[in-house]
Amino acid sequence: MLKKLTKVFRSKALEGGTKIAINCEKLETRVAVMEDGLLEEYTVERTDDVNIVGSIYKGVVRNIEPGLKAMFVDIGLEKNAFLHFWDAIPEALDSGMEEIRRNGGGKKRQPRITSQDIPKLYPAGSEVLLQVSKGPIGTKGPRVTTNISLAGRYMVLMPRNDQFGISRKIEDPQERARLRKVMEKLQVPEGMGIILRTVATGQRLRYFIRDLSILLEQWADIEDNASNNKAPACVFREPDLIERTVRDFLTDEIEEVLCDNAESVQRMKDLVGTISRRSKKRIHLFENSEPIFDYLKIQKQIDDAFFRQVWLPSGGYLVIDETEAMIAVDVNTGRAKKKDNMILQTNIEAAREVARQLKLRNIGGLVVVDFIDMRGRRDQQAVYRAMKERLKLDKAKTQALQISQLGLMEMTRQRLHESLNMTVTEPCHYCQGRGRVKTPESMSVELQRAVSAVLAKQRDRINELVIIVHPDVMERLKTKDSELLVDLERRHQARLTFRSDPAFHREKIAILDGETQKEINF
Repeated sequence: MLKKLTKVFRSKALEGGTKIAINCEKLETRVAVMEDGLLEEYTVERTDDVNIVGSIYKGVVRNIEPGLKAMFVDIGLEKNAFLHFWDAIPEALDSGMEEIRRNGGGKKRQPRITSQDIPKLYPAGSEVLLQVSKGPIGTKGPRVTTNISLAGRYMVLMPRNDQFGISRKIEDPQERARLRKVMEKLQVPEGMGIILRTVATGQRLRYFIRDLSILLEQWADIEDNASNNKAPACVFREPDLIERTVRDFLTDEIEEVLCDNAESVQRMKDLVGTISRRSKKRIHLFENSEPIFDYLKIQKQIDDAFFRQVWLPSGGYLVIDETEAMIAVDVNTGRAKKKDNMILQTNIEAAREVARQLKLRNIGGLVVVDFIDMRGRRDQQAVYRAMKERLKLDKAKTQALQISQLGLMEMTRQRLHESLNMTVTEPCHYCQGRGRVKTPESMSVELQRAVSAVLAKQRDRINELVIIVHPDVMERLKTKDSELLVDLERRHQARLTFRSDPAFHREKIAILDGETQKEINF
């Protein structure tokens, strides 16, 4: 009977639809969003890591750089935050939102602030309330903005911006008209604005009233913290991964949430219960001896996200290279069957997979995709449309340009955090992040050059050397280069003794004085 129930549970867990799986461990929490069994989004939060994106700080302006049109602000972290003048100006709405003017928009607007006014508004030493818009990435400090926003379940509150908007992803004209009427009924304080999120679709007025009330209380607490704490100080901490998952992902499209931690399950139910009882019923505790990510066949998909090569259904493949400046993606036909529309099919699959991989790996910045050459403009348009359609599923801001005459598509993706690869890996101590090591032949050349230099400098003092190398290099010396080493001994009238050490880096060479056994610098 137990086996039968387990079988039924597994089949239900693996069937189609959108699901969220959460794995809670002592060192990290992992959240996977799946669409019909395919991993669409993956987020990791380590116990020791602090996610500061969305957090609000009371900072002190340390210095202003007019040439950069930016200032550096001390918010209490290791590196000062970067505040561009543009991010210090009360700006128009996000490009993904449509501005709505309430009551006919008759209110007189305040004089426009320009970038030239910023140094006067925020001189060095002044205090300023900021929100982190982008976390530290590599050697760069966090990026911040004075345009603060607080995300709720159905709306975003902008306490210092009096604009109102609706997500452009809500396309139904009737629904947009209904939501405009809803906004007119909401009692938003003077000087504040709201944006209705995509999940606001179909929701009743009482949900928006409750969401707004929670956000206003949150802002009141932030203002109290800011007035009672000396800068630099954190006055609002962005919620952890569990709470962000409830807030951002648990929408009507999500059929089920499975979590392997009873405490986290109860916490999620408490968080969502005040807003949606229906959503509360979709949260379940995963009780099985097998790890949840293995059980749901997610782990292999996660492992594949670290591979440079990604296979496509047609037999083609992508090669993804992540660099400091940009992301380069190369599309290849690979094992694709030679059919009339083979190139078009492979490119369309590649466009969809590139959009998925960017989101899955959380990589962004400038992205260049080198598609297989297509002669017809109609085919290029089909590939472009496939890319644009798939990018709609990405919550990050994206922009894609038409395919150029060289077969390249340039695009950008908003980068808020370090990529998945940067989060869970570090540069290889063996190759120092290059991804390649010198060949045994190259090392033999360098060794001979180093030995010649040492013997030339120490001609009167040293006539015997002990040389330690990696076994791969040793094999090269014993076989193909043995005569060259004999000639080296003859020319310098010295004796050379070689040893191999498997613990050595292949590019490491140690040269010792044969008499004292002391290592010689070269």
